[in-house]
Amino acid sequence: MFQIFYPTIYQPLYNILIFLYNNLAFHDFGIAIIIITLILKVILMPLSKKQIESQKKLQELQPKIKEIQNKNKGNKEKQSQELMKFYKENKTNPFGGCLPMIIQLIFLIAIYRVFFSISSNNLNVQNEVLYPFVANPGQINNMFIGLVNLAKPSIVLAILAAAAQFYQTKMLMAKQKLTAPSKDGKSPDFSQIMNKQMLYLGPALTLFIGIKFPAGLALYWLVSTLFVIGQQMYLEGNFPFIKKKLIL
Repeated sequence: MFQIFYPTIYQPLYNILIFLYNNLAFHDFGIAIIIITLILKVILMPLSKKQIESQKKLQELQPKIKEIQNKNKGNKEKQSQELMKFYKENKTNPFGGCLPMIIQLIFLIAIYRVFFSISSNNLNVQNEVLYPFVANPGQINNMFIGLVNLAKPSIVLAILAAAAQFYQTKMLMAKQKLTAPSKDGKSPDFSQIMNKQMLYLGPALTLFIGIKFPAGLALYWLVSTLFVIGQQMYLEGNFPFIKKKLIL
């Protein structure tokens, strides 16, 4: 697996990051991270757009899904058949958001490996990883705008990344009543409980990662999440001026 991961994802990202650091980021590693994050998000935009639309559509269909589940709760086989039929009629896939998430996770792991490799090498770039046309800058300047040491954890960046994650998740769930009871009035809706838990578990995990790993990873996660927030706002029509300009 690593034989495929290294030349197709890890090494290209490593070289792009160093190239940006040398030529566009004014030898500021944080600026290089921001630029490569934006490049990755633009490349992955079709996938993340599909993920957002899939999640939004599933949320809109949730009342009907719950109705089918309640109607056939005594017959799991029929329940599955009815749900599959319902998904097909509405041209949606309950697992439609999984592939984009997996791909983005792969890139997150690759970015982490790049940061970890450079940090563990005393911020020196490994010559054997570089392509011939990418100059070796020697030791990386690990300070972001002269304030944040990207080689060490940053509580501030971790908190900002977690807050952005919370806001993004809340945007996706804005149209749902997270605490509505089930139809029998006796117990809360299980899917809504799970959604409410994810509202807090996702940011909590982001915060934990942010305070445990080098700040470069938290910066990547923060910029990535802010990009997705902007994308969601655009898809929901909250940027009419931008949309009009793009159409023109």
